[in-house]
Amino acid sequence: MDPSLLFPVIFLVGIYMLMIRPQKRRMAQREAMIRAVGVGDEVVTVGGVIGVVVAEENDDIVAIEVDTDVELRVQRRAVNEVLTRADAADESDVIESQDGPISEG
Repeated sequence: MDPSLLFPVIFLVGIYMLMIRPQKRRMAQREAMIRAVGVGDEVVTVGGVIGVVVAEENDDIVAIEVDTDVELRVQRRAVNEVLTRADAADESDVIESQDGPISEG
């Protein structure tokens, strides 16, 4: 193999390993997070609105309660971050209740 072609090939492989591959991984993780959003999850939208998912209208739209009796319908892809998962909160409640007997007054 011609040594003058070795540098461009190594350069392209390096670009792929350092830039393209991690970006694809981040995109796949975000897509999985968006698909996993469910009722009861506390989320932050890309606009910074914080609320709790109260309904899933279809695959693309969720309803987020931001205040008492105030719901916003947003596209699922507008969810930027999940702060708390509904199932994680349920599990922590169970773990806390198994710490020991609860004594009353």
